[in-house]
Amino acid sequence: MTPGAVRVAVIVVCVGGIVGMIVGSVADNNAVALTFGLITAAAVACLMVATAVTTTALSDAEENAERVEAMVHALVADGADETAVRALVREVVHLDEVRLGAKLPGRGARRTHP
Repeated sequence: MTPGAVRVAVIVVCVGGIVGMIVGSVADNNAVALTFGLITAAAVACLMVATAVTTTALSDAEENAERVEAMVHALVADGADETAVRALVREVVHLDEVRLGAKLPGRGARRTHP
């Protein structure tokens, strides 16, 4: 599930939870209001966890992208054809997208550079 989909799902749950809390309060049923409040709180907690996890993953991806870009610039500066180097990087990225399962720790992960 993408971070955007998680946000949308949490917003839907929160809106429904607020409506449920209002209906429970108007009906003078504290159990219903409390139940919807707890559901809303759980949804918000899930959103906080999802945001924390994806922010770390994005910063790691940006760091890796900067390192690859520096390598490309170094190769081009040493005389390599920039078009060929970028085509090679695109091909490797495509292969990694196909083989994502192989990169999971404990499942045949390999190190490609120091």
